[in-house]
Amino acid sequence: MAFEGLSEKLSNAFKRLKNKGKLTEADVKEAMREVRMALLEADVNYKVAKDFTKKVTDRAVGSDVMESLTPAQMVIKIVNEELTELMGGEEVRLKFPKKPPCVIMMCGLQGSGKTTHTGKLAKMLKKQGHRPLAVACDIYRPAAIEQLRVVSKQADVHFFEKGTQDPVKTAQQAIKHAKDYGNDIVILDTAGRLHIDQELMGELEKIKKAVEPQEILLVVDSMTGQDAVNVAKSFNELLDITGVVLTKLDGDTRGGAALSVKAVTGKPIKYAGTGEKLDDLEIFHPDRMASRILGMGDMLTLIEAAEEKIDKKKAEEMAQKLTKSQMDFNDLLEQFGQIKKMGPIKGILSKLPGMEQQIQDMDIDDRQIDRIEAIILSMTPEERAKPSIINPSRKRRIAAGSGMKVEDVNRLIKQLEQMQKFIKKVTKKNGKKKYKRLPGLGGPLGGAMGGMKF
Repeated sequence: MAFEGLSEKLSNAFKRLKNKGKLTEADVKEAMREVRMALLEADVNYKVAKDFTKKVTDRAVGSDVMESLTPAQMVIKIVNEELTELMGGEEVRLKFPKKPPCVIMMCGLQGSGKTTHTGKLAKMLKKQGHRPLAVACDIYRPAAIEQLRVVSKQADVHFFEKGTQDPVKTAQQAIKHAKDYGNDIVILDTAGRLHIDQELMGELEKIKKAVEPQEILLVVDSMTGQDAVNVAKSFNELLDITGVVLTKLDGDTRGGAALSVKAVTGKPIKYAGTGEKLDDLEIFHPDRMASRILGMGDMLTLIEAAEEKIDKKKAEEMAQKLTKSQMDFNDLLEQFGQIKKMGPIKGILSKLPGMEQQIQDMDIDDRQIDRIEAIILSMTPEERAKPSIINPSRKRRIAAGSGMKVEDVNRLIKQLEQMQKFIKKVTKKNGKKKYKRLPGLGGPLGGAMGGMKF
């Protein structure tokens, strides 16, 4: 996951501060040296890291912090605030003109993920009630037009292309098409190069001048670290970009790009790509990202994901069944389906406060869910609804049908029984109050995943 190394090093630095009790100026400066080294190892720009630690130190050595009852917590609070400010302070949304369409120009180097993120952004905007039009302006890369056609179809958004004619002309015709057919957003997927060159920039400048886009979003690969920042700086100087889309923030990235790009370019990160699926795009929230870096979790993003991707009606039906202790394998199967919509398990757990460090050494394999589902799907409808009828011969049949072992079937049945007992105990204690946990989180998911090693 993103920022793992940085989070661990910052956590260690703050742990030493907490163990001190009362802090001295020397303690703070020593901790800030560790923080600066952690930032540099995360590929943060040197000047950015230096300025950041100076700001934190200047604030942290004040009398209000040193004389407080919890000086270490005050230092962490300051670091959190400064990290948030470093990444932009607050989320920055797209600017829409008074008269549609809103023209968004996607640019970046070849291989940065422009075409895919054009589709992701179009899908996100469609969910918000817009009618986006994805426009193929990359006439140089083989199959670029076809790729955008496929991505647009998957995102269920309108697609526009005019073959290999001049991209400037295609962009102008796309805007006219949008006005005629009621598309309020036009997203231009422009051409990229393996490196920045005059030919590329010349074409992008012509498109910009011809269509006057409200947004020029630069797509950069966060895995490239400082290179991503240098690319952003170069594009900004030539095109005056309005924002950045940071891709692959779910990968093993050190985080340098996310922490440096705003300070170096003055332009905000507006979106973050968090996976390979078209739904894996998030509005970039600097405050939430700062909390995640410091191991404080990101409950707001988790709750938003749950509200968006979990079927409320089914969740309420599940809550009713849980209060009556009627959970069976059909319910468990439904729970796993809902959870899978929210993304990888490790990504979900990382957003829970205090879990960022704990999950680093945990062996979390999303295929465990697939194996559990295989066992359940190998049961008859009657067996799923009444697990008590599953005798030894049925267990052997279920194991053979799912490609698992009989002991795996036994383990799953036992865990369902444990969950039923736990739910019965909780509902009895709370007087059958409504089960308010997020579906699967800490409930069926926690029980079913615990100890499942296939």
